[in-house]
Amino acid sequence: MHEIHGPDDWKTAKELFAGTVAGWTQVLTGQPFDTVKVRLQTQPRDAPLYTGMGDCVKKTIRDEGFTGFYKGTLTPLIGVGACVAIQFGALEYAKRELTALNRAAGRADPGHLTLPQLFVAGAASGLANSVLSGPIEHVRTRLQTQGTTKVYSGPLDFARKVTAQHGFSALYKGQCVTLVREFLGYGSYFAAYEWLMQRAMKNEGKKRSEIEMWKQCLYGATSGYALWLSVYPIDSIKSKLQTDGFDAKTRRYSGMVDCARKTLAQEGAAGLYRGFWACMARAAPVNAATFVAYEATMNLLGR
Repeated sequence: MHEIHGPDDWKTAKELFAGTVAGWTQVLTGQPFDTVKVRLQTQPRDAPLYTGMGDCVKKTIRDEGFTGFYKGTLTPLIGVGACVAIQFGALEYAKRELTALNRAAGRADPGHLTLPQLFVAGAASGLANSVLSGPIEHVRTRLQTQGTTKVYSGPLDFARKVTAQHGFSALYKGQCVTLVREFLGYGSYFAAYEWLMQRAMKNEGKKRSEIEMWKQCLYGATSGYALWLSVYPIDSIKSKLQTDGFDAKTRRYSGMVDCARKTLAQEGAAGLYRGFWACMARAAPVNAATFVAYEATMNLLGR
C-alpha cells in the first residue's frame, strides 16, 4: 500500500497557524499605536480633540486609563489572527505558483522570485485578506473613536445594531478603498521583506531558518515602512469613510474620490497625513515582531 500523506501535506496548515501567531503578536504590540493613529485621522477638523500624537496619548491615559488604548482589541485579536493567517497562507501559495511558472519557463533558479513577482504575491495576499480585514477594521475603528461616550458596548453590539439598522453590507463600509490599500500596501510589504530575505539567503548561502533574528527584525521593520509609506493617504481615507455616517443625512462623503477631494480642498495634503508619525512609530516594532513570530513558529513546526 502506498503512503497517502507526504512530508509537505501539512505545510499550508503550518503556514496558517504561524500566521495566526504572528497576527496575535501584531495586535498586542500595535493596538496602542493604532488607536492613536485612528483618533488623529478621524478627529473633527473644526474642533480637533488633540494637538498631536503626544497630546492624544496624554488625554487618553487621563480620561480612559491605559486600557483606552486597547478599545476594540477583542475583534482584531480574533480577526487579525485570521487575517494574518490568510496573508501568509495566500503569500506562500502565490510564491509556490510563481515558482512553478518559473520552472516551466526554464528559469535556472525558479525559486528565486523577481521583485515584481514578489509584489504580485504580496498583492494577492492583501486581496485575499481584505474579505476579513474590511469589516474587522470597520468595527475596530468605530470602537476606537468612541471616546468616553459609548454608542456600542463592544464588537458584537456594534455588529448587531449596525446590521439591524443598515443591513449586513454596512459592515463592509469603505471596502472599495480597503481593496486598493490592501493591494498596494501588501504588495509593497511582502515584496520588501521577501526580497531582503532572498538576498540574504543567496549572498550568505543559508537556509531561511538560518537567517539571524536581528536580520528578520530589520527586514520586518523595513517592510512596515514600505507598507505605510506606500498607502498612508489611502488608509486615512479609509478611516474617514469607516467613521462617516451610514445614511445620506449624516454622510459627509459619497465615496473615496469625494473624500480625497474634500480633504485636499479643506485641509490640503496634510489632512491625509494626520497620525502619520504615530503610524511610523508603530511600523518598525510591530512588523519586526510579526515576522519574527511567523519565522520562529515555522521553524518550531518544521518547514
